[in-house]
Amino acid sequence: MANLPRILDSEKEELTPQQIVNRLDEYIIGQDEAKRSVAIALRNRVRRQKVEGEIKDEIKPKNILMIGPTGVGKTEISRRLANTARAPFLKVEATKFTEVGYMGRDVESMIRDLVSRGVEMVRENEIEKVQEEAEEMVQDRILDKLLPAEEAKEERADSLERTREKLKRKLSQGDLDERYIEVSVQQSSSPQVEVFSNQGMDQMGIDMGDMLGNILPSKKETKRVKIKEARDLLFDEEVDKLLNEQEIERRGKRLAEESGIIFLDEIDKIAGDEPGESGGSGPGVSRQGVQRDILPLLEGSTVRSKKGTINTENILFVTAGAFNVSNPSDLIPELQGRLPIRVELDSLGVEEFKRILTEPKDSLVRQYTALLDVEDLELKFTEGAIDEIARASAQLNETTENIGARRLETVMEKLMEELSFDAPSLEPGVQEIDRSYVKDKLERIIEDRDLSRYIL
Repeated sequence: MANLPRILDSEKEELTPQQIVNRLDEYIIGQDEAKRSVAIALRNRVRRQKVEGEIKDEIKPKNILMIGPTGVGKTEISRRLANTARAPFLKVEATKFTEVGYMGRDVESMIRDLVSRGVEMVRENEIEKVQEEAEEMVQDRILDKLLPAEEAKEERADSLERTREKLKRKLSQGDLDERYIEVSVQQSSSPQVEVFSNQGMDQMGIDMGDMLGNILPSKKETKRVKIKEARDLLFDEEVDKLLNEQEIERRGKRLAEESGIIFLDEIDKIAGDEPGESGGSGPGVSRQGVQRDILPLLEGSTVRSKKGTINTENILFVTAGAFNVSNPSDLIPELQGRLPIRVELDSLGVEEFKRILTEPKDSLVRQYTALLDVEDLELKFTEGAIDEIARASAQLNETTENIGARRLETVMEKLMEELSFDAPSLEPGVQEIDRSYVKDKLERIIEDRDLSRYIL
């Protein structure tokens, strides 16, 4: 089983703003002002939790408004910030929500979704702690199937122990993975229950799944499966026996309340009126209504859910938008007042693209190098190739739609298409990507504006 992230409160690092920025620098090029702002906001939340006395209740999170075109790092900064803080993180578009009274998602659903993330993080942490014990229990259940009790009775105790130990060694080494055994597993809840439980009941703090689960009899299903498949089926069952779900939900809710980060994108799309709209009726009113519905969450309110009431006062909201058509001043004044930290992110050019291609830990050059290393090909990008990829990407952003650093992904995918396809049949060794190779693969597409719009 894969290693799971540890998010115990006692294990969280209390990073200084400079340390947070340093962590963000490993993955994000430039945008220093934005990184400083989110680092300060994160550190202030830690500081608030340590403040004593009545003043603590008066200290509210300083929510952030990021302004900048698509693809310049707004989402990535927020996501990496959450990873650094080991905090529940939710990205959602403001345009998904509708005003109360309209058909659609209500804004409080983002809080419930964040809590679900928090619960899942705590659950993963608890699974890691009981993993070894659960695996032992799974092994014992499989051994019981391989050595049934009625057969065991006929053997002497010492002979039985030797047989069991022999099977245990084979089981540990995977020698028995292809053998079939019968296992009884709990049936999952029916789709009808899942659908019904999600249609508004969560807003009233009612879990229909739990209610119906207590009424309907539980069922077990017997399956004949290979041992390697049985391990996973039985592991989930044994883990469920070892976990305290009520405690997990309580801690997950608290984790979301105290450390959660919500990235609310496209907030510019709910600012102002629709083009050509006058007066204040129609969709414009709904937009303003969504803003007013979001406002209490930023101010600090309680949201009802099936996991109890959720306090939003210490959740950090990072909002973002391009604001190409509207301005931050088009947001309702009350909402503007709840976004005191405002940072404008810089557009990206050739020099930034060159750094993005090579410097971050997860750079595209490193990703493609790792992928083709699996095929025994050692990929080498020359400096000229990096220059040409960066120049081509910047040119495409100028002549077509500017999608920021995301342009690098489309360009690199087209550049590597032929090599990625042929890799399994090529001789192992070094594959060099130089300037001429890049030009050969991209030049015709870039020069043909219509073609570049279609392909890149």
